[in-house]
Amino acid sequence: MTEQFSRVMKKNSAIHDLLKVMARLRSTTGCPWDREQDHMTLRYHAVEEVYELMDAIETGDDHEMIEELGDLLLQIVFHCQLARERGAFDFARVARHITEKLVRRHPHVFGDLKVKHVDQVWANWEKIKHTEKHGTRHARPSALDGIPKHLPALLRAEKLVKKARHAGLVVTGKGRGGPNKSQLGRALFELAAQAQARGLSAEELLRRTTLQIERELRRRERSRGGASVPASVRIRKTSRIRARR
Repeated sequence: MTEQFSRVMKKNSAIHDLLKVMARLRSTTGCPWDREQDHMTLRYHAVEEVYELMDAIETGDDHEMIEELGDLLLQIVFHCQLARERGAFDFARVARHITEKLVRRHPHVFGDLKVKHVDQVWANWEKIKHTEKHGTRHARPSALDGIPKHLPALLRAEKLVKKARHAGLVVTGKGRGGPNKSQLGRALFELAAQAQARGLSAEELLRRTTLQIERELRRRERSRGGASVPASVRIRKTSRIRARR
């Protein structure tokens, strides 16, 4: 797989052209702005590019998608060039790493494993990932590990619930008989409006509450002595946070 990847890379002049341009921008005869950047100064640029790509995807504009995908690729190439300069890694290593990981974690495609539904694919992915990281400094002893701390609060809450549900730490229903998608959306908007009217940040309130719930779920995970608790009950119990203006 690695040899095949190397052959593909050599034939792909577009990627090589981009790498050469980035190296030139960082050279002594390159661009002063590019030469001033490092991993830390660039970190929020990648986030901005992802949001711009989301806008392009939602509008269905292929021209904009090409533009934004290119901008996002630039961020990847930029970080790879910075790492190459300090002798850490390069673009080829990053690409090989993700290629090999995809092959390893899809034994039902590249191996003999048989799966019947998506849940089995997800469970097997997590099992392989745990095995790969076990015993390393990247090990994730908790089923709740691996949620980026800088995710927006609502997305982080969703990730936490999903991981907790798969780990059997909470039980969530199908939502039958409850509010529909439109009603849920309006309820979320109304909560944000209420927070703003009181001079509070809905983002910060949810972030704090999610962190508190996560701590309780981790304690439950460590004990593993009790039964799973419905997420709605757990959230009601832990959401009593007094926010100060």
